[in-house]
Amino acid sequence: MTWLPHTRVVLIQPSHAGNVGAVARAMKVMGFDDLVLVQPRWDDVLTRPEAVERASGAVDVLARAQVVSDWAQAVQGIDHVCATVMTPRDFGPATQAPRPHFEWLRQRHPSPSAVALVFGSERHGMRNQDVYRCHAALSIPTDPTYGSLNLAAAVQLLTYEWRQALGGFAGAMPQPATAVADGQALQGLVDHWAEVLVEIGFLNPEVPKKLVPRLHQMALKAQLQPEDVHVLRGVARAVQGLAAGKKP
Repeated sequence: MTWLPHTRVVLIQPSHAGNVGAVARAMKVMGFDDLVLVQPRWDDVLTRPEAVERASGAVDVLARAQVVSDWAQAVQGIDHVCATVMTPRDFGPATQAPRPHFEWLRQRHPSPSAVALVFGSERHGMRNQDVYRCHAALSIPTDPTYGSLNLAAAVQLLTYEWRQALGGFAGAMPQPATAVADGQALQGLVDHWAEVLVEIGFLNPEVPKKLVPRLHQMALKAQLQPEDVHVLRGVARAVQGLAAGKKP
């Protein structure tokens, strides 16, 4: 049976309406729509123009989002809470990268039925007291000299990793293989071009060296399709016409 726990993204005291909208967009592309804001700076943050604009089509996530006043309300119904941190804390859950933790969750028995990914404010991140309330502290691996991520970028990375742990989405369907020209068509093309090269003085039939075999190898490497062969033979005919003093 496929494990598909409920997923919630919690933002604690977000201060920029645009970031809230961008978070909604990041969630939606990964198939999540449960967004909870704890004490946002603006009471009307979910309807502010910056939020709606940055949501870019994910306004349904904003419409479903909840604004709550405290931690308990934010994690109601959640049985596994993941904090996000840039640096390890000296107390509380061990800090680890998202991918191994999500893999561990996937293999754990019993698995949680609802998971929350919690993010702190843009300026200060998560407070220690909030991190201590979580089952895990996740830190996105970044360049050691600069680990500061935009809130929406952090949400996008974690929701992507989480979605992958849940099985991911099917990628783009591969294009059907296109038939390549057969050996007879390629031989006809090479013979035609060898004829043209003789006519324009590029190939000396008395001393051909390896030019014709090289042409054949080039045609093989190019994986030419039948239509490509037709085009190249049409070019060859045009060159022959020019060499004979005719209009192409």
